[in-house]
Amino acid sequence: MSDVELRHLTAMAAVADEGSFGRAAARLGYTQSTVSQQIAALEKAVGGAVFDRPGGPKPVRITPLGTVVLAHGRDLLAKAQAMAAAVDRFKAGDGRVDIGAFQSVSNVILPLVVRGLRDEHPGCDIRLFEEETDQPQVHELDLMFFDGRVDGDVEHRKLLDDPYLLVALRGTFPDGPVRPARLDGAPMVAHPPICDQARLEQALARRGVRPHIVCRTAGNETVLSMVRAGMGSAVLPQLAVHGADVGSDASLCVHELKPGLPPREIFLLWQAHRTHSPLAARAIEIAVEVAGEIAQRT
Repeated sequence: MSDVELRHLTAMAAVADEGSFGRAAARLGYTQSTVSQQIAALEKAVGGAVFDRPGGPKPVRITPLGTVVLAHGRDLLAKAQAMAAAVDRFKAGDGRVDIGAFQSVSNVILPLVVRGLRDEHPGCDIRLFEEETDQPQVHELDLMFFDGRVDGDVEHRKLLDDPYLLVALRGTFPDGPVRPARLDGAPMVAHPPICDQARLEQALARRGVRPHIVCRTAGNETVLSMVRAGMGSAVLPQLAVHGADVGSDASLCVHELKPGLPPREIFLLWQAHRTHSPLAARAIEIAVEVAGEIAQRT
């Protein structure tokens, strides 16, 4: 049975539908001898005749063995057609892509990437995973946005530099840029000391600046709520500030830091040597376009 091929089953289905080898050949675009050869190969593979051939103008008749073979053969042909259609859709960009991200990317960059993919490929399946971690599991996803490089078998595509801004209650500092030295000993609301927050605090410490951390929380909105409540100021990446629309809040003031701190770097990561699906490849292209537009606006 391992010698049965889809082309044999296609020829059999055509003969059964048309009632003759000649009409089946015309339907398939074959010669009649080619159809006969396909049926002969099938009969050899299944060990018996699948058609009775009365000869002359009389239609061929399917045998009991042929009825069994044809029933399963049609199922196989339907599955093969479904697979071919699925492969065509996959190559056209439909399919599934798993993307990992973190807060500010999820708020600012990722919605534009998702919208772009869905506009081009309405049938695509996009799965999003958000996690704040300094040990990203890149191998579990097709793509991952991350604020730094990752050691190991990982490829990196830098998207943009994300500068740090100071957010404070209006009047806490004079309008305009603020020197980082002003933050030494000042009350500050901050994220947990992982990922970019750890690098930020190290950069401040190298300048002799050690703010008094009065609250740590993982949520950008909670950080800003504590700033509004008067707990202290916050140094946040620009994406987080813009994603929360801080500029529309009259109670808060956004200051540049001068001299500036090293910006947070945002990368798109994926496992090295992985062959991207067309959908994942397009997601990378859109992410690069979106990040370029954001960088030009800021």
